[in-house]
Order: sequence, then C-alpha cells, then structure tokens
Amino acid sequence: MGLALLPMALLILSALLLWPTLANDSEEPNVRCGACRALMDEVEYDITKARQKKTKVGSYRIRPDGTQERKKVPLAQSEAFLIDLLDKVCVRMNDYQLEDDPVTKQKYFRRYAPRKGDKIYKEYKKFFFYSDAYRPLKFACEAIIEKYEDEIFALIAQEAHHLADMLCSEKSDLCGTPANSPEP
Repeated sequence: MGLALLPMALLILSALLLWPTLANDSEEPNVRCGACRALMDEVEYDITKARQKKTKVGSYRIRPDGTQERKKVPLAQSEAFLIDLLDKVCVRMNDYQLEDDPVTKQKYFRRYAPRKGDKIYKEYKKFFFYSDAYRPLKFACEAIIEKYEDEIFALIAQEAHHLADMLCSEKSDLCGTPANSPEP
C-alpha cells in the first residue's frame, strides 16, 4: 500500500515545486506592477513612521575601559528593522483590491483597509476580511522582494522619494512609465 502512494506523492511534490514557475509565467503584468506599487507604498509608509524613532546599533562587546561601541541611528536605517519589515509586508496585500480606473479603464490595485493608526481601524478589525483573491498579489510581492531586495535596501538607504516609481518603473521595469512623471 505504501509503494502505491509513492507515485502520487512524487506527483504532488513536483507540482508544488513547479508552482512558482507556472504562476510567474501566467501572471498578468498588472498583478506584478500592482504588487510592486503596493509593496513600496507599504514600505514607504512604515519607513515614514519609523523616521522619528531612534534605535541603538553597534557592538555588545565591552571594551577594557568598560564602554561599549553603540550609537543611535534612525530606526528606518536599522538593518534589523528593514529585514523585519520586508519579512512581514506581503501579508498586508490582503488590504488591497483590484479596481478599474474610471478614466483609463485600466485595472489597478488600491488600498481599501484603514491603517493601524487610523481612527476607524478598531471598528474595521471587528470584521474578518479574507479572500483568496489577494493570493496572486501576495505571491508577486514575495517574488519581488526575493528578486529586488538589494535594490529596495539601496533605495531606502538613499532616502529616495517615490519609492514605487523608482523600483517598479526604473529599477525593475515591472510597470511602464512612472506614475509621478508626466506622460510623453
């Protein structure tokens, strides 16, 4: 009986291993672009919030004179903060929905959920919203982070403005022209 299940297990395993490849090939460009813009919108929001805060970085080693080499830096420039941010940001893709632009008739992703600091947030969280519809956006977000993590860190280190345009249009070409630049 155990040997009879082996081919089925191998089939399932191979399907799971091929899933990311198949998903990327069939994924619509507006999902990748939307995921990139949503990702960078969330990153920019968190970094803006963290800019006012400071954290201590440096060595925990104590010198012979009893002092430590530690200094305060903005939390937004802390490597630990940035890694933690990128590890958790794709979960928030559930807060976006696909909409049609009334003027251009193109589809785009727009945040519909309030952010944690908003007044309506407590009321909003009383309801449970979950849909498998956001899964492609979440997978695209994770793939973008995996592929462009170094570029994201570099843009944050440069304190660049319009992170979505910088990454999604200029660095990765996941979206066409930048949203904040005039069309030719």
